[in-house]
Amino acid sequence: MDIEEFYDADPRRRASEEIAFGAEWTDADGGRYEVLWVADTGEVYAMFEPVEPMASDGIGDIFPQHMPTEAVTVEVLGTVATRDEIDGLLAGWEAAMPEAGSIIWVRERIPSA
Repeated sequence: MDIEEFYDADPRRRASEEIAFGAEWTDADGGRYEVLWVADTGEVYAMFEPVEPMASDGIGDIFPQHMPTEAVTVEVLGTVATRDEIDGLLAGWEAAMPEAGSIIWVRERIPSA
């Protein structure tokens, strides 16, 4: 589902505090993810963020093109009830994130939804 569908599906998500656990997780193909925990629902999700395409203005300036909301997708990895529990499950995430294919590390630690 895209990020807007994710937030629209449960109104608690928009109002909730979210705790970020890094924005440079990668999959086997080098795709980039951000991992977050939603305090009010306990959901842990990975948000896939495609690399923004670059464009030129014709005189040599290069800038990122607009990324449509539909391109940012969400995978709910599971539910973790408390902040202490999520902190424990993802202890050491800062060291794991830079590794190639590191999103697997997160998936292995979160009880599935």
